[in-house]
Amino acid sequence: MTATASTSSNLIHGATGDWEIVIGMEIHAQVTSKSKLFSGAATAFGAEPNSQVSLVDAAMPGMLPVINEACVAQAVRTGLGLKAQINERSVFDRKNYFYPDLPQGYQISQYKHPIVGAGEVVVDLTPSESFTVGIERLHLEQDAGKSIHDQSPTMSFVDLNRSGVALMEIVSKPDMRSADEAKAYVTKLRTILRYLGTCDGDMEKGSLRADVNVSVRRPGEPLGTRCEIKNVNSIRFIGQAVDTEARRQIGILEDGGQIDQETRLFDPGKGETRSMRSKEEAHDYRYFPDPDLLPLELKPDFITDIAASLPELPDAKKARFIADYGLSPYDASVLVAERDLADYYEAAVKVHPGNRDAKLVANWITGDIAAYANTQGLSVHETHIRPEQVADLVDLISDKTISGKIAKDIVLLLIGDEKTSLPREIVEKHGLKQVTDTGAIEAAVDAIMAANPEKVAQARAKPTMLGWFVGQVMKSTGGKANPQAVNDLLKAKLGV
Repeated sequence: MTATASTSSNLIHGATGDWEIVIGMEIHAQVTSKSKLFSGAATAFGAEPNSQVSLVDAAMPGMLPVINEACVAQAVRTGLGLKAQINERSVFDRKNYFYPDLPQGYQISQYKHPIVGAGEVVVDLTPSESFTVGIERLHLEQDAGKSIHDQSPTMSFVDLNRSGVALMEIVSKPDMRSADEAKAYVTKLRTILRYLGTCDGDMEKGSLRADVNVSVRRPGEPLGTRCEIKNVNSIRFIGQAVDTEARRQIGILEDGGQIDQETRLFDPGKGETRSMRSKEEAHDYRYFPDPDLLPLELKPDFITDIAASLPELPDAKKARFIADYGLSPYDASVLVAERDLADYYEAAVKVHPGNRDAKLVANWITGDIAAYANTQGLSVHETHIRPEQVADLVDLISDKTISGKIAKDIVLLLIGDEKTSLPREIVEKHGLKQVTDTGAIEAAVDAIMAANPEKVAQARAKPTMLGWFVGQVMKSTGGKANPQAVNDLLKAKLGV
């Protein structure tokens, strides 16, 4: 199911009726590049203030920008990943505004002629429901520096390390209708960027920031006046900012007021948005082509070569996992959310001989192993548990060497003292093979029944008591009895 319009569940119920939220976004994604957009200065995170600043970044007189081809390639690569139009000719403009950490007094950006045109992102809201967000454009621009206000009671300091760092501004169409849709869109876009290797998506480091445009309207009416919530730096805060701003606007409109178009900031501590400045229009920035930079012209072969190098992207990988491995849409979505996790899963499936139960592999990775990874603050692929250990564990379950209960115990041993061992080595060392000898299991069943005649009578009258007997037999065999054999024998002996 593809969502094309707001459902009733997305509407906000106000005092005077229902309202619809309309959301568009401008995502600022830092380009993965060793040097800046127009200079050779480094871009590494966490360097000493003003230690990665060239004369170009500091806007010294007479310094001229030189375009970084690697950043151009990353923008094209991203555009192709967004199924977007790549423009063979684009133009860099000067966007004029004053800011204390913008040394030039203008930002080199793109306006009427961006490097990437219209595209789209298909977003999964649930395993059975998706919607499409149109991409209006992607353009390249340089970042500003950073003002620091907490180092002195009387002065602000400026760090120009970020000045000139390459950004991709990815502008969506106003196709989102709820906070959940906004969060899902940013999550999916970040996943695509990480697959492509064009942005690391680390919002804590400022590599991905969102300007969220929010307006409200009565269902079916024209678009309302929008407010832009600037520089939201987490997906959770994006959802909170959307809901908070929508409620603010509805309150004003229901009181007979009108919405002023403005730029606002979201304060997650107070749970409110507050006015930052009136919203500028494009003409306020006095855009004009940068006289120091010629139009950027791309050869068709440049674009074709990048297209040929694209990795398998999340949507295609998800479809393949469902088709090839029989996974549910939900499990496939979880596994492809991170490229490294998808690679980890596929490595476990394909470890020699590579014909194991792919769905069982997914269950263990997204279950017990993911739970352990979460306790360590890691992703699954970052833990010490190797894909071949997962594969070996699943093989032992499939050939009935061990039960699911014993498998859980083995995972605990892998986490603890047996980090480097294969599960089958642990089974041999600790004598954990599953008991499949029906004679031994029958003896355990008979002993439990003989010791609990009143429970036997209850179970014959109430078959749901069977689980109690299964638990007792498993306990008496140290969890080694084959659960299916235990069930079959108990049903036969109890006549249920």
